[in-house]
Amino acid sequence: MLGLGTYRVRVVAQAARTALAAGAAWVDTAPNYADGFAQQHLAQVVGDFPAVRLSTKTGFYTAEHGRAAVGAGVLTADEVARGHSLAPTFIRWQTERTLRLLGRANLVFVHNPERVSHDRAQVQLELREAFAVLEELAQSGQIGGYGVATWSGLTSGVFTVPDLLGLAEEAAGSASHHFTGLQQPVSLVMAGPIDQALSGGGPLVEAQDAGVTTFASAPLHGGELPGLMTPELAEFIRPGLSAPAAALLAVASSPGLDVVLVSASTPEHWDDATKAVAIPLAPERLRSILDELAAG
Repeated sequence: MLGLGTYRVRVVAQAARTALAAGAAWVDTAPNYADGFAQQHLAQVVGDFPAVRLSTKTGFYTAEHGRAAVGAGVLTADEVARGHSLAPTFIRWQTERTLRLLGRANLVFVHNPERVSHDRAQVQLELREAFAVLEELAQSGQIGGYGVATWSGLTSGVFTVPDLLGLAEEAAGSASHHFTGLQQPVSLVMAGPIDQALSGGGPLVEAQDAGVTTFASAPLHGGELPGLMTPELAEFIRPGLSAPAAALLAVASSPGLDVVLVSASTPEHWDDATKAVAIPLAPERLRSILDELAAG
């Protein structure tokens, strides 16, 4: 399915209203998106669509939010200069602040936890502490669940899906935890997760097998991918599709993937994207596309 990703969206409220009217099932955001105003603008729209599922994040913050965190006593002046924190007091403060603004959150992702360190043990220690806060919020019904949104944590090896599930069990004190979402980049540029899933493994399959909802971020590689694709490649993926539509179709056809986050903001773009992914590629066809890309 398609969801709205708000990272590169300029007019967030307009894009959200368009996406939700077109049937988008998820909207994904973060406190630092749109210069810190994405959540505020979403709040103007999501109340009219009570069925839409919302995912947001915790970790990054704008300079203004950082000053507010210092004023609230959850970050020091030295800490705030980093622009990112997984300190438990900050995680709680930022998430509760988001809930006051949005009114609800089906998922709260810990945002790029690999940012805290290159040391695997340190990252996992901080993740476990962050999960403990979010698990408490989930158990009390304040959030639906939590997860990890990562850019390079899985590929760099600082954590794996089994690691994350184990940390969630530790945070919950049992196997009944609320770790329910995993977001990572998946595209024809960053095609490793697709390749692994076609072979029956990798993070998408591992997460989905554990009942975790999987999200693809940056399916067009930050908007760069259509410009990198030849007309021949788009035609090879499926005749008659534009480069963006063909790239989306390839991602949406990956085994183990539940939600593809796109930033389309006009009815025409949503209609094109929806039509493009309506009939997924067969696994053998998707494999042939990856083989073609690998061959250059």
